[in-house]
Amino acid sequence: MNPILFYGVPEGCSFGAIVALEWSGLPYQLCRIDMPAVVSSAAYRRINPVAETPSLRTAEGRPVNQSVAILHHIGAQNPGSGLVPAQGTPDYDRFNEVLAFLNTDFFEAFSPLWYAMEHGMADRDRQVLQAMGHHKVRKAHADLEQMLGSNPWLAGSRRSAADAYFVGIARWNDFHQVLDRREFPALAALHTRLEAEPAVRFAHAVEHGEPALSTGAFMGHVDLEDVLVGHQAAVRASAKASAPAA
Repeated sequence: MNPILFYGVPEGCSFGAIVALEWSGLPYQLCRIDMPAVVSSAAYRRINPVAETPSLRTAEGRPVNQSVAILHHIGAQNPGSGLVPAQGTPDYDRFNEVLAFLNTDFFEAFSPLWYAMEHGMADRDRQVLQAMGHHKVRKAHADLEQMLGSNPWLAGSRRSAADAYFVGIARWNDFHQVLDRREFPALAALHTRLEAEPAVRFAHAVEHGEPALSTGAFMGHVDLEDVLVGHQAAVRASAKASAPAA
């Protein structure tokens, strides 16, 4: 059974997991979850009870939720891909430091801007949130610029799942028009390099429902309804196999 990534659109943070799967070389399928309609549905909550994307159904049929856990899982399935450095090494510590920063400070910096856009509120309240968001986004970029230093990739000399996660979140700056990325030369160079990656172009095309050429082992899309039918059948088969003999 192929792993299935449930990814959210539009502009979802599932983007990095798609890029990581392409880089991994592992066979996988995708299931498109429209937001907010489908992601909050009872059907999807059977996949992820907290109604969030991304979610991953592993090759063994187990659910893995939350981006950090999914990226670690993908990297562990093919250690040779270098998506996650070997445990116990300085590169592994560096990778986790950067990934944690992206998943907290960098991601959260955009939260006030999304909230101001998606919720009706008085002009003054919206302006306060936007000002807060602009400050947080600028600080997060400045901090990440310092963390990157002279390294070509976020975790050091080799691209990793952290770079995949970064490029998915960094595009939110283009959406909200907070800053000119050229103010942070190292990050700007990294972003340009990542946008030229075939896996990143593939993820963009997939999200926009455009023809997409995989450079990995993408095995096509599957409908949520079909996944759920297959899941029910697997649960019944497992229960029958584990039942005591009469």
